[in-house]
Amino acid sequence: MSQFKQLFSELPYTLLQGELSELPTALVFDSRKAAPGVLFCCIVGTQTDGHLYAPLAYEQGCRLFLVQQEIELPSDATVVLVENTNTALAQLACAFYGHPSKELTLVGITGTNGKTTTATLLHDLFSQLGFYCGLLSTVVNKIGTQAIAATHTTPDPVALNALLREMVAAGCQYCFMEVSSHAIDQGRIGGLHFAAAGFTNITHDHLDYHHTFAAYLRAKKTFFDNLPTNAFALVNSDDRNGMVMLQNTCAKRQTYALKTPADFKGKIMENSLSGLVMQINGQEVHTRLVGAFNASNLLLVYGLAVGLGQEPQEVLRALSQLTHVAGRFEHLRSAKGITAIVDYAHTPDALENVLATIAAFQQHNKVITVVGCGGDRDKAKRPQMAAIAAARSQQVVLTSDNPRTEDPQQIIADMEAGLDAAAASRTLAVLDRKQAIKTALLLAQPGDILLIAGKGHETYQEINGVRSDFDDVAITKELFNQLDK
Repeated sequence: MSQFKQLFSELPYTLLQGELSELPTALVFDSRKAAPGVLFCCIVGTQTDGHLYAPLAYEQGCRLFLVQQEIELPSDATVVLVENTNTALAQLACAFYGHPSKELTLVGITGTNGKTTTATLLHDLFSQLGFYCGLLSTVVNKIGTQAIAATHTTPDPVALNALLREMVAAGCQYCFMEVSSHAIDQGRIGGLHFAAAGFTNITHDHLDYHHTFAAYLRAKKTFFDNLPTNAFALVNSDDRNGMVMLQNTCAKRQTYALKTPADFKGKIMENSLSGLVMQINGQEVHTRLVGAFNASNLLLVYGLAVGLGQEPQEVLRALSQLTHVAGRFEHLRSAKGITAIVDYAHTPDALENVLATIAAFQQHNKVITVVGCGGDRDKAKRPQMAAIAAARSQQVVLTSDNPRTEDPQQIIADMEAGLDAAAASRTLAVLDRKQAIKTALLLAQPGDILLIAGKGHETYQEINGVRSDFDDVAITKELFNQLDK
């Protein structure tokens, strides 16, 4: 069997023309990367159809093509037909890179909120326990301590398997990764071998892509449906859809919860800006993270670590050393006593959770929330976000998030539709995000808390397709310095 045929041995296919002889030097799905020796995969995406670019790839020297519909190419091209090029590419990428996910312990985290925090905390915790670990997250990818820029929550299957192979080569024993609903639906994680999977929660998000909540839920559930029998699945039983994730899985099933009976049971004892004191299965632990949502994240981290064979007391010790993740409830304090909290909250549920946490703190005068919604994304959540901000804040400043190609004024108008007359009277609209943060700070008095929501760790703002430098934390520090003088 040729190396090329061996690459396709795990994949049903039809050879339309040519021969499966030389192993490709690379797998690509972007015609700009097509070159002699590479395999060009014609992906049917949300924006365009890769089959349209096959002639261009041929002109650039490519002679190997993966398609899901018949196309016309010169006779010296090898054309392989599969049912779905998205899922086939994922399987081929795993085989091309030698199935690296089988050479380390791969743990996937899915859910609407908390994926980044949980994956990052797992990476940090296992590193503290003495393991060399990889991380694939929205904020950053890591091989040990080496940071690699992240462009997607879950990379494309070629980049994903290439990173996993680098992790294995570097000696990583574990990899913790976020698994997005888009990645599941598009088959990007096909062929990966997961040792464990965690579910945080599921709330209103990404309906611009999935169209219905049922479809969004189904995408998340598919991840658990496809787990192998030697894996284990840990879900949040406080979320009513947590048990839905387990309905058809072959993996070992476990639960965690703050409010309901579970295998890993947590209880919040104290919650302040200095951190959480909580019990986990009856053992008390002091942590530096803040809020009930982080208590839930910490429970998931604990449960996964113990499920992966780590000693419970050592896990609790490591939990107490963990710090916040960039842009997740990151709090700053001015010389005049104003507290600013920067958080990635960009869904109604996440915003509700952050504001509920702030409300639980004992000593503050008022809460001022700066919030926007992203352009070219789910519009249905815009009025909900504004209504939640107004219900839990004494003052609200609506502003731009990442407008992308949409009119930012229209996005704000969509948000304002969720406000009644009383809420509208306590709400300002300031299009420029820096000016909005400055306005909120000028409204604040010592003891007040300012929530800057929506962008969190992001260091850019995208307007009309152009990304410019913009960092909520850096901007807030700059304004604190200006206004404290």
